[in-house]
Amino acid sequence: MPKGSDLFVAALENEGVDYIFGVPGEENLDFLESLRTSRIRLILTRHEQAAAFMAATHGRLTGRPGVCLATLGPGALNMATGAAYAHLGAMPMILITGQKPVKSARQARFQIVDIVASMKPLTKMSRQIISAGSIPAIVRDAFRTAMEERPGPVHLELPEDVASEETGGAFMIPVHDIARPIASPSELDKAADVILAAEHPLVMIGAAGNRPCLVEPLSAFIRRTRIPFFNTQMGKGAVTGGSSLFMGTAALSEGDYVHEAVDRADLIIAIGHDTVEKPPFLMKNAGGQTVLHIGYHSADVEEVYHPDFEVIGDIGATVEGLGERLEGRLQPDQGMLDLRQKILAHLNDRAEEDRFPITPQRIVHDVRKVMPEDGIVCLDNGMYKIWFARNYRTHVANTLLLDNALATMGAGLPSAMMAAMLYPGRRVLAVCGDGGFMMNSQEMETAVRLRLNLVVMILNDSAYGMIRWKQAVDGFADFGMRFGNPDFVHYAEAYGAMGTRVTSVADLAPALEAAFLGGGVHLVDVAIDYSENTRVLVEELRNRKPDVDCA
Repeated sequence: MPKGSDLFVAALENEGVDYIFGVPGEENLDFLESLRTSRIRLILTRHEQAAAFMAATHGRLTGRPGVCLATLGPGALNMATGAAYAHLGAMPMILITGQKPVKSARQARFQIVDIVASMKPLTKMSRQIISAGSIPAIVRDAFRTAMEERPGPVHLELPEDVASEETGGAFMIPVHDIARPIASPSELDKAADVILAAEHPLVMIGAAGNRPCLVEPLSAFIRRTRIPFFNTQMGKGAVTGGSSLFMGTAALSEGDYVHEAVDRADLIIAIGHDTVEKPPFLMKNAGGQTVLHIGYHSADVEEVYHPDFEVIGDIGATVEGLGERLEGRLQPDQGMLDLRQKILAHLNDRAEEDRFPITPQRIVHDVRKVMPEDGIVCLDNGMYKIWFARNYRTHVANTLLLDNALATMGAGLPSAMMAAMLYPGRRVLAVCGDGGFMMNSQEMETAVRLRLNLVVMILNDSAYGMIRWKQAVDGFADFGMRFGNPDFVHYAEAYGAMGTRVTSVADLAPALEAAFLGGGVHLVDVAIDYSENTRVLVEELRNRKPDVDCA
């Protein structure tokens, strides 16, 4: 007789699941035994947080939910940061946790935490399974919920006795595509009229515009309308950065060079802007630009974002309909395109400076030099994220993965591991600060065990550099942010990886190139000079415009 865990695994197979990432416990043993004879591959990680980051990145890159597994109590709670990462970042994911039996309590309250309640504010849905026969329907509903706009994580708790419960089997519910609602022709006509009435329209692509299914519709919209565009940090790469219409990335909220384009615009067409991101520009209450919001859902009205017009429906269908209405009817804004050259010239300033320790601009320049167009750079969270967002040019969608929603440390290495698994023929680079790397550095063993081809670059300043910089900017004393590091080369070698320490600026690009050519897991330790943070992101920008918010 099949048991509940058999049905659960069969339901996951029905959804096309290839991997489950996690750290099982004794409450998962029935599930683990069912998984053993499945075609689904278990990827054992060294911490549940890393498993959740990997599952979330799977959802981000494929549009299909990644799946992660943990036991009850402490194991489940270790996935909470990964759940929030997926929830704010709109990444489809399924979290499966175990629990003590619900029909008896032979161990009383040992290890029991109300994980269903704990996960509710961090997920789209969190529920406990209380009957084996209901599993196929619950799993189908979980995947639908995770994938529907706005995508995100769903948590399912499988108690021990439900997992072991014998059942006569259950019908697997067929998977089918669901068409999203589309905007009406009259709404598209109104939006087209708003755009045609503008003298200096500017497109902004946000996080919800950076779904895998939107790459071609958005790229076609820009080609057909010839409207200049910029993007938020999480919208980066939705349309190729090599386009002659690309104005830059809004890495700061105001006062950066790209904001000269924002200030010139009389209409901002915000495609897929999600206000979980740090604001890419600040709307004024009166006298500012008109904002047209295009999204799957109506806009979240915020103090700094309150659009004047909205077109709600499937974004791909919306931009296709607008492209049909606008093609050949818009004249290029030459002033905006002239401004583009000025913006990009500032971003290339000092990109080849020979200083050592190495400046962020040079690091971005050399990474771009060794990464092919389809190479994937996965950023952890730190000061370097702003530099990569501003300066790194993407040519293929989803080739610079960063988090501007939860903005958690520790996700860079697991995210890169997932990318390397999904795209074994492409170069994958994890860029981590020394602080963020050490939060999940144990996953180096996982990467080596999986025989991944992966380069991990550590930007080493022996401090929590972003917060230390903010202390200085805000006039606080330099206190509490410095630490010591292991010898990262020996640390990598202890896991069976290879390690290189860069000792001059001329060695950086060759070291990265050699690491990629060598294959396997390779760590590159790079000392970074963050003094450019103050020179460029504070002093230079303040000289352009008073009272710049450099947060």
